[in-house]
Amino acid sequence: MVSAALLLPLLGAIAWSATRTYREREADLREQASVVVATAAAYLNQRFDNLDSLAVVLGRYPAIRTLNAEASHRLLGALLSRYPFLLDIVVTDPTGRLRGSGLAPPPGGAPPFEGACLQQVLRTDRSCASDYMVDASTRRPIIVLAYPIPGDDGRPVGVLNFALNLLSLQNAFAAIPLPSGSVITLTDRTSRVLVRSRDALEYVGVRIDPHHALAPGRVPPIRVMRGLDGTEEIFGNAVIARGPWLLSVGIPKSLAVARVWPLWRRNFRIAVGAVLASLIFALFLARGLSRPLSALTTAAQRIAGGDLSPPAPMVAPNRELAQLRDAFGTMATNLAEARAALDAQIAQERRAREEVELLQDQVVRQERLAAVGLLVSGVAHELNNPLQAILGATELMQQQARVALPPPVLDEIAFIQKEGARARDIIRNLSRFARQETSPTADVRLADVVAAVLQLRERDLTRAAIRYQVDIRSDRPVVAGFTELQQVVLNFVVNAEQAIAEAGRPDGLVAIDIHDVDHRVRLEVADNGNGVPETHEPKLFQPFFTTKPAGYGTGLGLSVSYGIIDSCGGAIGYARNEWGGATFYFELPARSAGTEAAS
Repeated sequence: MVSAALLLPLLGAIAWSATRTYREREADLREQASVVVATAAAYLNQRFDNLDSLAVVLGRYPAIRTLNAEASHRLLGALLSRYPFLLDIVVTDPTGRLRGSGLAPPPGGAPPFEGACLQQVLRTDRSCASDYMVDASTRRPIIVLAYPIPGDDGRPVGVLNFALNLLSLQNAFAAIPLPSGSVITLTDRTSRVLVRSRDALEYVGVRIDPHHALAPGRVPPIRVMRGLDGTEEIFGNAVIARGPWLLSVGIPKSLAVARVWPLWRRNFRIAVGAVLASLIFALFLARGLSRPLSALTTAAQRIAGGDLSPPAPMVAPNRELAQLRDAFGTMATNLAEARAALDAQIAQERRAREEVELLQDQVVRQERLAAVGLLVSGVAHELNNPLQAILGATELMQQQARVALPPPVLDEIAFIQKEGARARDIIRNLSRFARQETSPTADVRLADVVAAVLQLRERDLTRAAIRYQVDIRSDRPVVAGFTELQQVVLNFVVNAEQAIAEAGRPDGLVAIDIHDVDHRVRLEVADNGNGVPETHEPKLFQPFFTTKPAGYGTGLGLSVSYGIIDSCGGAIGYARNEWGGATFYFELPARSAGTEAAS
């Protein structure tokens, strides 16, 4: 504790030094931003001064002053190759008609860009810079510098227009050394980006926060704010009076941390070294003064934590510590023997209890399956005869009344025959389930099973204002009976309908999802009802168990479904979904590609 208290002033001094160094580095970045923005402004103004000189020289050429289209075209075309940042040089007369161009022979019509500064140049006899615009022919962002062409009497006889390619104008800053991650940006009076030294294609023409933008003359020389890319930067600002435009140099503020980090790391290592040295020294003193007591304290803590091994031998400096050492050893040995005996007894009782519970479950299941068998045999006998009569009658009606009855009636007869056959197959499946028999299997696609179930339940779902959605992400077949799987899915869907109705949901939803899980195909039926209470979850698939009121369920649907899926080598289960409702699912082994090809 004394060593730690002595280290606090050292740690405070290191923290103060680190903070002071960071502020100094940040001040260096501010000064560097001011220097770089002044240099960039000088580069940019020099380029504009060169254009001013070029405009003066061109204004003295007879071809330009007389607005000679042919001669102007040859002269301006030769100049364009020497100024790559110029998209075009255009000569217009006072009416705005094109009289010369460096790109193509002048047709005598309007220039490819609007002469926004034409009237201002003619009125003031001074140069003018246009706002941001896009060239109509090349679709490139440009600004136009317009200069008057003086006549013999000193009055303007036309206007000389320099179309500056804003994407190429960024090359004016290529020779300026910038810190890593820094960017130079030129914006107009509406805060629209005209030139950007990095990512020009993405940002040229974009406005920077137009609701909080300041006029170029009102922007402070140095300010800290977030740039277009979201990085906090220190901006050095300078006004380019020609626009007026604002030239900004943004240096990431994180550079201050990067530059001060080596010093921080060195100070941290010094602090850690000092702390470790002090701790080692303090531990050495404590160990030399109280080694026997520390050993006994460690042994007591180990025994309290559950480690009942005897304490390590140690040399006791006196008889009292020797007696205490021997007592600790005896106590640890006795506790270890007692715990070993208790663990053996608990393990034996746990095995006996598990065996009893397993036998009880087997007995209950056998008794319920026997009851199912008696019930199914009676149901099958009672329902088979009327079903056979219905199927026979529908078959006779199909054969005798095919011409007399209209097609819709024949379709309904066919539907009755189909559903009667399905009911007959269900009775057979119940009988097989009661006798623990398996039915013939074939390749079945779960998407076909879902389609058949929805065809049967679509009317009831629509009547109950329940939506359903199907997401089929697997088309692999499984080996099972189609009618048996249809019965399982139908049980799931009917349970979902009843759960939504009991919950009184005005926006009822039944979601069916088919997807792959390793080498199995999984089908899920989810609803947004109230779900199943946790106390009922372990009994969901037991015969005759139901959560529905009397008269609304027999408790056999899920138990029969369990037998069907289990006989196919699959797994069935329940889970609570994100809506708070129930999700019933089953998984079946997928038919392998090699087996499908062979079959």
